[in-house]
Amino acid sequence: MAGTIIGVIVAVVVTLLIAVPVTCKVAVDKKVRKDAEIVGTAEDKARNILDEALKAAETKKRETLLEVKEESLRTKNELERETKERRNELQRYEKRVLSKEESVDKKANAVEKRELECTAKFNELQEKEKRVNELEEKGVRELERVSGLTSEQAKEELLKSVSEKKNDKKNVPVLIVTYFVVFIFIGMMAHLIKYVIVDSDSDIANSYNKRQNLYAETVIKGQIISDDGVVLAETKTDDDGNETRVYPYSNMFAHAVGYDSNGQAGLEMASNYYLLTSNQNILYRVYHALSNKKNMGNNVITTLDYDLQSTAYNALGSNDGAIVAIEPSTGKIKVMVSKPDFDPNQISSVIEETANSDSSCLLNRATQGMYPPGSTFKILTTLEYIRENPNYKSYSYECEGEGIFNSVSIHCYNHKVHGTVDLEQSLAYSCNTSFSNIGTKLDMDALNKLCEDFLYNKELPYDGYYYKSSYSLTSKTDKSLIPQTVIGQGKTLITPLHNAMIMCAIANGGVLMKPYMMDRIENCDGSVVKKFSKSSYGRIISAKEAQTLTDLMRSVTDYGTASDYFSGADYTVAGKTGTAEFNENKDSHSWFIGFSNINNPDLVVCVLVENASNTGTSATSIARKIFDAYYD
Repeated sequence: MAGTIIGVIVAVVVTLLIAVPVTCKVAVDKKVRKDAEIVGTAEDKARNILDEALKAAETKKRETLLEVKEESLRTKNELERETKERRNELQRYEKRVLSKEESVDKKANAVEKRELECTAKFNELQEKEKRVNELEEKGVRELERVSGLTSEQAKEELLKSVSEKKNDKKNVPVLIVTYFVVFIFIGMMAHLIKYVIVDSDSDIANSYNKRQNLYAETVIKGQIISDDGVVLAETKTDDDGNETRVYPYSNMFAHAVGYDSNGQAGLEMASNYYLLTSNQNILYRVYHALSNKKNMGNNVITTLDYDLQSTAYNALGSNDGAIVAIEPSTGKIKVMVSKPDFDPNQISSVIEETANSDSSCLLNRATQGMYPPGSTFKILTTLEYIRENPNYKSYSYECEGEGIFNSVSIHCYNHKVHGTVDLEQSLAYSCNTSFSNIGTKLDMDALNKLCEDFLYNKELPYDGYYYKSSYSLTSKTDKSLIPQTVIGQGKTLITPLHNAMIMCAIANGGVLMKPYMMDRIENCDGSVVKKFSKSSYGRIISAKEAQTLTDLMRSVTDYGTASDYFSGADYTVAGKTGTAEFNENKDSHSWFIGFSNINNPDLVVCVLVENASNTGTSATSIARKIFDAYYD
């Protein structure tokens, strides 16, 4: 057992002795390999660091070289730019030098030329002086011979004569200025005298002159009277001396006569000065001045006809619209009706009501109502076609009731088919398609000028308040607007007064008379103070053209659209009916313009009935009643 243990121990020791060196060698070898790996790794790192350092150095070198190159390039560019600028500056300097040299040369040449001119002038003056001396000597000798004076005396006399002539020449500008000042003074005095004698009254009478109302402190405002002697407006005074302006016929003359409180309108405004001026007998005026009483103002006698106004007012009835009647040969306005109307006796409440509502009763539709002219415009379209086509009588068109013109659909009234029509029949039947066909062939600029000749887009020769009619079609306008415009639709607008004036010019042989409503001024005793005479605006169209249009319009009442209304009349009428659409629903106004007694026209009547397509009232039937009343 002991031996066994000893054996084991010996074996263990021997094993250890053998294993330890081996283990140590292995450990040493391992250490050596590890150290070698570390050294290798260190060498690799060092090599990598060296490579990176070399790369960085190379990159830095390249960057430095690039910077140096860029800097060199910039420096080179700057040097080139500076060189170029200096070269340009040098060239500019050279140009300035050359320019100055040229200028100097020119000036030198000019000086040389001037010197030559001065020399020539000097020589010329010397020659003149020589001639003058010769003439002077000759004159002195002649004076000595004629007058018997000595040489010195003759010379003094001659010099004195020459001096006087020079002074006369110096006085010419003074005389011119003197004459001019005298002429201006005489002109100013003449203008002042003319103003005092002729123009002062019209300026004082201007309705915008607010100082007129000061006359009311000493004058009772006069009456407004119709042409047939009916009092339309007057001032009544109660026992306490309070004055009230009274309108006996209330609404009938509302827009024509106007009102005189809460502002002014109509004849009350236009004739205010005359109504507040007194030409009463001088004895009465002296008596009234001493007794502190007011004088009676003058009366205004109008051109309005009571019977015709009453007929027109009643014929229009409950319809809205306007009626104007004028004597074409004088311009006297016989009728002016506008509805809706108002009672001027209640003007304060009327103004208050209109301010709080949409009512337009204060608007005078006769002068301020703007409406499409409808088929009444075809009169002007016809005239332009006649002017452009001397063979207008050979015109022919096949009406099928509707048609397309410039891409616009046009149809006749109620799509009526008129068949083959000439120009007269086209107007008589108011054929829309025929006139649209005509319109596409017209010179639009010429038509525009014709409209302006008839005062579209222009001021009317009328002293009252009115709106200006408008027409805009030209050769530059969209062609699609032509078919509607030539039949009176589109953007064209006109007042009844203006439409009546167009017919007046035709009825009066092409000459338009200025329309007016004041015939004369009378004092309270009936003596005439001032008379207003007719006045011509001028010729609008030739007499031949006026006669041609009259003949064509006669067909309207003979067999055309107005024939049923004037059948059986004891007088002749030439005119034109019109239907003017005014909204997308095709609602329309009704027009009639025409004149009676076509061989020697008596009266022009223009009627406009608003929304007649819904009320069923015809403007032509109203016109017939007015013509009948005129000849009754």
